[in-house]
Amino acid sequence: MPAAVNSVIKNSIADELEISAGDEILSIDGCKLLDMIDYNFFCKTEFLTLEVKKKSGEIEEIDIEKDFDEDLGIVFESAVFDRVKPCLNKCIFCFVDQQPKGLRDTLYVKDDDYRLSYLQGTYITLTNFTGKDRERIKKMHLGPFYVSVHTTNPELRCKMLQNPNAGKALENLEWFRKNKIPFHAQIVLCPGINDGAELERTLNDLAKLKNTVLSTAIVPVGITRFRKDGLKQVDKKCAEETIAIASRYKRVCCSDEFFLLAEREIPPAKYYGNFAQLDDGVGAIRLLLEDFKTYKLPAKLKQPLNFIFATSYAAKHAMEKIAARLNKIQNLTCSVHPVKSDYWGEDITVAGLITTDDLIKTVKDVPADFVVIPSIMLRPYSEDFLDGKNLDYVKKAAGKNFFVIKNTYSLGELVKYIEELN
Repeated sequence: MPAAVNSVIKNSIADELEISAGDEILSIDGCKLLDMIDYNFFCKTEFLTLEVKKKSGEIEEIDIEKDFDEDLGIVFESAVFDRVKPCLNKCIFCFVDQQPKGLRDTLYVKDDDYRLSYLQGTYITLTNFTGKDRERIKKMHLGPFYVSVHTTNPELRCKMLQNPNAGKALENLEWFRKNKIPFHAQIVLCPGINDGAELERTLNDLAKLKNTVLSTAIVPVGITRFRKDGLKQVDKKCAEETIAIASRYKRVCCSDEFFLLAEREIPPAKYYGNFAQLDDGVGAIRLLLEDFKTYKLPAKLKQPLNFIFATSYAAKHAMEKIAARLNKIQNLTCSVHPVKSDYWGEDITVAGLITTDDLIKTVKDVPADFVVIPSIMLRPYSEDFLDGKNLDYVKKAAGKNFFVIKNTYSLGELVKYIEELN
């Protein structure tokens, strides 16, 4: 499968060479490309020959002279040019398997590819990891990776992942240590299964790998109303116990949801170190609060302004703190309206899973000049929600204007907009 060009950065080398969307990069210096790892590797040179198949079918060879680290400016349709390694597991807690029909096709894709883990930070289980993969990683000095560990008890891991190879895959963690391949670990906590003593065992085993484990994130299992088996939701008692266990280990953090469930304050920034696993909800709220502290807000607006934050229940407490500070600005009124997830069920409380109808229901009858939502509600680089409907649909149905915060961990864009109104 060739490397298909999605777009080209303006004024880049590729733009000057008139490479365009729909073209295909067949090789660099005669070497076929498997993925962005190969592309980045072969581009680290001052001279290269690019073989390009144009949309017309014509094949061109282009000699390029550039700076060693200068990028060509090509944006590809995918980070992997050959077949993505599929997930071979049937995890008892898999969120993909507890989705209804009718959502975007991409939401049903289950990959388990070490290359995407390295390039994009997706989590892998190592159950399809091969000797050839090891050789390439060692040769190219790749890392860090993001590994879904869940438990280091081989029998329990096989049960949780419903894959007889899951227990054997743990040997790869020791191989990482021996070869100084760093990784971040993830544990999806399922009450009554891998919590308590089993969690202690897992964290003890990970501690033996020392600095190879850059961080460990513990996140609660997500259960939708479409799940029909006997998984239990993390409750206050389980959250408190998990926080206590995690506190005894270095570089181990519980996600924000544990502190909300335990009815505790979100920890200070130092708890999260370098915020290594934000996409897992580990420190996202604290980072947002710390960022907001840095802004100098105006004392007064020239004209009255009323807007609302449509947010997840997980972020409700933090957004209320932010709203309280914003409401000290004269002529400005803002309020927080968490979106109840009727679609998924009340146990799903994160912004990335909010659907259009639930959002519309929340904001439709609330008077406001506009509604603020985080971009995580939308598919990357689009205005599409996960249920396939788009922002225009929501605007019309709710009768509201919307302000999308592009950076989930910063309200800088909103503050700048407010300042411009002054």
